[in-house]
Amino acid sequence: MAWRVLRKKGFHAYLMNVSPFTTQGFPSSSLRNLPDIFIQLRHRGAAGYKVLSNNSTIRSFHASLDLLAWRRQTEEAPGLKMPKKEKRVRKENRTQAPVEAPYVPPKPKLPTKSSPDKTIEIFEGMTILELAKRTGVTISAIQDILINVGEKVDSEFDAVSIDVAELVAMEVGVNVRRLHSDEGAVLQPRPPVVTVMGHVDHGKTSLLDSLRQTSVAAKEAGGITQHLGAFVVSMPSGSSITFLDTPGHAAFSAMRARGAAITDIVVLVVAADDGVMPQTLEAISHAKAANVPIVVAINKCDKPAADPERVRIQLGSEGVLLEDLGGDVQVVEVSAVKRSGLDKLEEALLLQAEMMDLKARIDGPAQAYVVEARLDRGRGPLATAIVKSGTLLCGQYVVVGAEWGKIRAIRDMMGEVITDSACPSTPVEIEGLRGLPMAGDDVVVVYSEERARILSQGRKKKLEKDKVRKKINEEKMEDEPENSEEEPVKRVELPIIVKADVQGTVQAVTDALRSLNSPQVFVNIVHVGVGPIGQSDIDMAQACGACIVGFNIRNPPSAISLACNQAKIKICLHRVIYHLLEDIGKLIVEKAPGTSETQVAGEAEVLSIFELKGRSKSKGPDVKIAGCRITDGRFTKSATMRLLRSGEVVFEGSCASLKREKQDVEAVGKGSDCGLVIQDCDDFRVGDIIQCLERVVRKPKFITSESGAVRIEC
Repeated sequence: MAWRVLRKKGFHAYLMNVSPFTTQGFPSSSLRNLPDIFIQLRHRGAAGYKVLSNNSTIRSFHASLDLLAWRRQTEEAPGLKMPKKEKRVRKENRTQAPVEAPYVPPKPKLPTKSSPDKTIEIFEGMTILELAKRTGVTISAIQDILINVGEKVDSEFDAVSIDVAELVAMEVGVNVRRLHSDEGAVLQPRPPVVTVMGHVDHGKTSLLDSLRQTSVAAKEAGGITQHLGAFVVSMPSGSSITFLDTPGHAAFSAMRARGAAITDIVVLVVAADDGVMPQTLEAISHAKAANVPIVVAINKCDKPAADPERVRIQLGSEGVLLEDLGGDVQVVEVSAVKRSGLDKLEEALLLQAEMMDLKARIDGPAQAYVVEARLDRGRGPLATAIVKSGTLLCGQYVVVGAEWGKIRAIRDMMGEVITDSACPSTPVEIEGLRGLPMAGDDVVVVYSEERARILSQGRKKKLEKDKVRKKINEEKMEDEPENSEEEPVKRVELPIIVKADVQGTVQAVTDALRSLNSPQVFVNIVHVGVGPIGQSDIDMAQACGACIVGFNIRNPPSAISLACNQAKIKICLHRVIYHLLEDIGKLIVEKAPGTSETQVAGEAEVLSIFELKGRSKSKGPDVKIAGCRITDGRFTKSATMRLLRSGEVVFEGSCASLKREKQDVEAVGKGSDCGLVIQDCDDFRVGDIIQCLERVVRKPKFITSESGAVRIEC
């Protein structure tokens, strides 16, 4: 057997030397006859093989490679056993169907979860590790994003700039809030930013005109302010104060909120003859939400009906604790017409600013806040901004919201080109942007054109995703069935295209029009824009059947007007906000389908009963006629009749016949007698009451409140 194995493995070598086997019973002379040795080994069995394997040394000088490989396989390491080969088992043919095992889905990889509602704070010089913790993403994923945007990554403790951190956060899908630190910077005093707020027609702009000796209020359309303006006023004491004038109409709530967000002090103007009004309370809430101190200016104290004490009591009841009543809010009585009390107002503002110790960083890149944005025909997009810290320079690359550009010129609020830089608390007009930003955006200074372009593209993508998500949520809300037993009201759509002079006004008009939504009419703002009406607006309105609303813009050219007339497109041009809302409200009322209701058109009392018997088949069966007298309203033959007895409904059906003095009539008025036959009804009694029911379509109503707020009441 061993010989067969050796031969099978290719043992064709010559044995040159074998150790003596004399101790085991093998004479050395027998080595010449190897087959005899293996025969004896076979007779001795495993014991002989063991002796040969342990005590004999076979030196092979001409062994083949197969033999050497076989020897390595057969040599066992001490203490280890060679694994046994398993026998091959032939598979049996299955006659039964395989057992259906439950499906177990594979474990998905943990992707980057986007949290659109999550907002993180980022700052300059934060590490990759800190950014990963705040975004909730792995460090490797953050590093991959940094490599894609062209940043060099060495370790997780590398610091990244605030712009790169925002790019990573947008790629991950979270919102960011920039934190700017002034550590190590030299802080210098800056002028205060004061916002004038209050109810409409309480004299806010007139008060500013008295302070800066201008006449802006006389130039406003309708005598009310409809824009958010910024001015620098040099006070008689030599100090300068930056004023923001906010509209007081209810439609401009977003403007007042923006003014309170960027201001240091709020001047609350209250008319002495009118007292606290709805927009006064709204201004107080905006100031409290922004944690901004308030200085109360009681205006129109020169009028005979002025009552400043009543205003103080009203403000105290609303939580504004004045100094006269033991609080900490300064109050000044002024008159914008007679220019009285202005010095006291200046003293109160400067005192409040001194208590706040307003300082800002002068050196380094600027941080600014967009107050208003508009589109100029010759200079392109313009953004009115207030510098909060740093210095804004010409030639810098800036990112404003989702738009970017290189600053071409910096102008003051009078339109004059100022020096090449703008310091804190200075309102400026930035020229050179590639697109029109939104009012309320932050101005971010970046170091290169490429970084500005990448940051702008990332913000635009995020805005598109937010719009799509918001649209989906609105559609889901509309598709949800309402648990109501009433019949669903048919709702029609009113598409509108809004064009205005500045971005803030566009937002205010859009919000005011959307507030006119009702269960019957859906106001769909399909497009908004800044500037005059163009041919593209006409094409879009013709495609979706919309009307164009223009606010405070010039009249379109004759070619545009002719195209609108040919396409039967309605254009509403207005310069006063409440005129615009009133016009659109009437259009909504006309377009609304209305609700169908049943109302009582008239009542009659049954005085006598007449019966017609023995009629031929051609004339029909026997009938009962109720002789009635109309006591209220009028009866019509086409209406539905309701029979009442002791206040309970006995029968309700259509009118089969209505006669007056043997003549068929269509209607009978109050005080007249008539004969009435109700279809399939013959249970009349003297003293019954018959009501005439009519189906009417009730249209919604356009309601305007004293504060200027409008709504559609169905």
